[in-house]
Amino acid sequence: MTRFAGALAALCLAAAGTTALVAGPATAAPACSVGYRVNQWQTGYTAEITVTNGATPLSSWTLTWHYAGNQTVTSAWNATVRQTGTAVTAESLSYNGALPAGGSVSFGLQGTYSGTNAEPADFALNGVACGDTTPPATTTPTTPTTTTSAPPPAGCTGAVLCDDFEQQTGTTPGAPWTVGAANCQGTGTVTVDGSVAHSGTRSVKVAGQGGYCNHAFFGSGLTTSGPLFGRFWVRHTTPLPAGHVTFLAMRDATDGRDLRAGGQNRALQWNRESDDATLPAQSPAGVALSAPLPTGTWSCFEFRLDGAAGQLRTWLDGTEVAGLVVDGVPTADVDQQWLARSWHPSVTDLRLGWESYGGDADTLWFDDVAVSTSRIGC
Repeated sequence: MTRFAGALAALCLAAAGTTALVAGPATAAPACSVGYRVNQWQTGYTAEITVTNGATPLSSWTLTWHYAGNQTVTSAWNATVRQTGTAVTAESLSYNGALPAGGSVSFGLQGTYSGTNAEPADFALNGVACGDTTPPATTTPTTPTTTTSAPPPAGCTGAVLCDDFEQQTGTTPGAPWTVGAANCQGTGTVTVDGSVAHSGTRSVKVAGQGGYCNHAFFGSGLTTSGPLFGRFWVRHTTPLPAGHVTFLAMRDATDGRDLRAGGQNRALQWNRESDDATLPAQSPAGVALSAPLPTGTWSCFEFRLDGAAGQLRTWLDGTEVAGLVVDGVPTADVDQQWLARSWHPSVTDLRLGWESYGGDADTLWFDDVAVSTSRIGC
């Protein structure tokens, strides 16, 4: 009876001119896919890594890969990252271990390199190569003995530069930072401080001395295009003086001089080294549109720099400072001096510290530094 029914069905299909398609074995989906987006400068880089899971839900995950060159991971966020030689292991944290089928998770890292900085090609999720179709196994997180991981500062996702200094174990800032000053150095110092911090347990302390030859900065190169957003937390001890001082400097490749942020007339200001233009104009009305930098507390300093448009915006603790805006339309007592010539900066680094052109000294701490192509926030 069964054979007859099957033959009859086949006969009916043939008579109707219908072609029957027989499905072959289903092709299993790969265990994972990985997006690896890198931003790099001469000796360092950051990488945003996005892992997309296959068809098997995971309660925790471990991603492994090998570097082909001499890349060395120095810090990480949203994962516990360990490195032995060229082998790197990234493990999920308590809040991002669950990864559903088809779900994605992102984490980031920062490192150093020399020569070439090739993208890894052998990613594996829970021991299964990301091109493989074998489902990855669920693993139980373990506590690593060596780690370069730390909770990330806000806004690290996609950042060109991001550091909360928790991985700094020396007395002076290491990679990606270098310590020094372009002009001359004296008795000003830059040290890693384990007693004062905005988040975590570490910050960078700058003992800024008075006088032109006491410049003290720590900086890192930047490679990016389009509008640039910066954010850092700063704490200092002495009110901004009447004289000109700087706590942020960025080299402008367009004119070979610095774009500087600091203070004058006891309020925040930007200064263009190439022609000494200030923002705001140093008139009583212009200074009144700026703001002082509070002492004895952490303040969040943010900026947006759009070189192509020649525009600059500034926020202090999340509030835009009206006197620190260049919008392309001259505003009396604010940016009319700044716009006296065409200005389209292309910055190549970020340096934090202290530069005094008189006898004014200050002690500052910097923490949770981030630079991105979108606003980071405080």
